[in-house]
Amino acid sequence: MKNNKILFWSVTVALAGFLFGFDTVVISGADLSLQELWGRGELFHGFVVMASALWGTVAGALFGGIPTDRLGRKTTLIWIGVFYFISAVGSASVSDPWLFAAFRFLGGIGVGVSTIAAPTYISEIAPAADRGKLVASYQFNIVFGILIAFLSNYLLSCVGDNAWRWMIGVEAIPALIYTLLVLGVPRSPRWLLVKGHQPEEAQRVLLLINPGADAGAMMAEIAKDNQQSDLDETIFHPRYRFSLMLAFLLAFFNQFSGINAFLYYAPRIFETAGLERSSALLSSVGIGVVNMVFTLIGLSLIDRFGRRQLMYIGSVGYIFSLGMVAIAFALGWQGWYVPLFLFVFIAAHAIGQGTVIWVFLSEIFPNHLRASGTSFGTSVHWVLAAAIPSVVPILFTSIGTAPVFAFFAFMMVLQLVFVWRMMPETKGVTLEELGETLNLKNAVV
Repeated sequence: MKNNKILFWSVTVALAGFLFGFDTVVISGADLSLQELWGRGELFHGFVVMASALWGTVAGALFGGIPTDRLGRKTTLIWIGVFYFISAVGSASVSDPWLFAAFRFLGGIGVGVSTIAAPTYISEIAPAADRGKLVASYQFNIVFGILIAFLSNYLLSCVGDNAWRWMIGVEAIPALIYTLLVLGVPRSPRWLLVKGHQPEEAQRVLLLINPGADAGAMMAEIAKDNQQSDLDETIFHPRYRFSLMLAFLLAFFNQFSGINAFLYYAPRIFETAGLERSSALLSSVGIGVVNMVFTLIGLSLIDRFGRRQLMYIGSVGYIFSLGMVAIAFALGWQGWYVPLFLFVFIAAHAIGQGTVIWVFLSEIFPNHLRASGTSFGTSVHWVLAAAIPSVVPILFTSIGTAPVFAFFAFMMVLQLVFVWRMMPETKGVTLEELGETLNLKNAVV
């Protein structure tokens, strides 16, 4: 990166991903304690206690495009930090499962909106050559948050009967730090031009981003892209149907890999495979380490190899690892077989879908529809991310662990076909040029 300001602003905004990862996984350490505490049955525990944040994430993803467009990317990012802080303090303090679910739901809204606002903001300030790695820094922060959550859960598991309160409440600290930091980033120049109608500030930010560039020419290119579009149309206009299909299928396959189901129930899955509870929690820390290492590898490759090549690598890794997990459970292999194959699964996800999804969703819609288009893709992602973990405890009990993982492996075969037949490459192309290319494909679908 030649411009340290862009790097700093991107990393600051990407810290929303740290809170996303931490908030999503921290509940796994409290899973069994909360079930013992409130004892309302598997259905209540799965849908209300465990998945309440995910249902909030669905709401945030469905409607997060509205504040991202109307209030602006930066203002929305600030509110996300406030929601995370209130959620952490509230859910750690209550003793009623419904109040707990309400505060977790609020944090989930922050997660859902952040998956729209953060990648959108970063993609709009990043140069084309570095856009992949900068947007993917959001994913790195997600997996870093996951690692810290697993490690935090392990370290806090021995503090007594109320360990779950400490596990969940500690998130308030990074939430406060993030909120203060994001106050210092500039507003998105593309939002300022397209939605904010503030060309003078847009020009000032463009000069900050590219000090030696012709800001007037850049503004003219953005304006030309907007003039070619009807600013009153929606993402459901026929001219965007190919982009819509790409967003839907990428998000669909992301969740039908089983990634969120695994992250939510990692300690339970490891215990089912024969590990003791303390070893299961420690193995979860190992999952976080593998996730972070291979996300860093994906970050280093995404602007060199491209989005499509990483998806090929990830798909093959998914099929192998999930298939072997299914076989291990079917044949009753105990001990470290399942954790080992699941480490491979996490590595495949980190280098493929994990690195690619937020980058790709933020690239395939035009400037005036980027927030709503990203919102559509993340909505599909989070509806499935809420639904699948909600039914996993029931499926594990009713049909067994092996068939569940075998089904996920089959879905990844279908993802491989999607990458081969449909997915375009977007590396190194400006957002405006991508809009023109995808419009041609939209026209023939």
